[in-house]
Amino acid sequence: MEKEGRGGHDHAGHSHGSHNHAKDASEQRLRAALALLFSFTLVEAAGGFWANSIALLAEAAHMLADSASLLLAIIAIRFGRRPASAERSYGHQRYQTLAAYTNGVTLLVLTVWVIVEAAERLIAPPQVNGGVMLGVAAVGAVANLAAFVVLSGARSLNERGARAHVLSDLVGSGAAIAAACVILATGWLPADPLLSIAVSALIFRSGWQLTRESSQVLLQGAPPGFEPDNLEQALTALAGVSGIHDLHAWSLTGEAPIVTLHAVLREGTDHDAVLAQIHETLRQRFGVAHATVQMEVAGCDVAELTASEVHDGNPHRPGSARD
Repeated sequence: MEKEGRGGHDHAGHSHGSHNHAKDASEQRLRAALALLFSFTLVEAAGGFWANSIALLAEAAHMLADSASLLLAIIAIRFGRRPASAERSYGHQRYQTLAAYTNGVTLLVLTVWVIVEAAERLIAPPQVNGGVMLGVAAVGAVANLAAFVVLSGARSLNERGARAHVLSDLVGSGAAIAAACVILATGWLPADPLLSIAVSALIFRSGWQLTRESSQVLLQGAPPGFEPDNLEQALTALAGVSGIHDLHAWSLTGEAPIVTLHAVLREGTDHDAVLAQIHETLRQRFGVAHATVQMEVAGCDVAELTASEVHDGNPHRPGSARD
């Protein structure tokens, strides 16, 4: 039987105005957090050298890296506003994912540096001024807490990456305060590098998670929580749909999924009606932001497959396993 091919394309009712508003709010949060962190970075660094504390120096390094990460996140949002072009038909939103990936890798590198420096100080603990350390750490904790509260509304992977940096700073400030209290109370100098190592383990976890999530997006993996089997079951339950194959799902920023699929229809099915149902199901039940649907009729000949139905040089029969 002659095959009918039909493509359906949907943007899931995007509201560009609401997207721009969300991006503006995200940038405002990032700007406020950047102003807070950068203001206290030099204070932490000066205090760390004065007190001779690795915990404070590590915290200053983290705050400097966090300030850079926030700036990078802001730049990514700015680039993301650029319109789509012939060369980049999906636009420039992936800059946000690149920023998140860079932030995650930076956290991992900083963690390694802190652990190496702390290990050296465990071997030969230097003198530490506990009073100065406590005061500077307390001020830094207030700044980090304020920045974390500002970023509490973070949703995108890019902004969540910036918040992970700030959270690591907040934990680092808490560890520096605890170490300072131990040194003041007991004079036990190893408390400074030991607590720095403990905090580094937590920071490493955040950095690893952020790097893994952003890598999943960059490698065009399915978004978190996306269940292809559930989607197939929901679509094949629609009247007139006999099968789904060549289903692919990914996202640009780790949020709303983008889907392409082939839908096999029974003979005599109203293509336009089924296409509308498919898009509505994808939008309402699975939050799909963008979908491209190829319509087929059951029983078509493999030789009649169109180029859009050939992947890696191998044609796929309707109903075959997806790639």
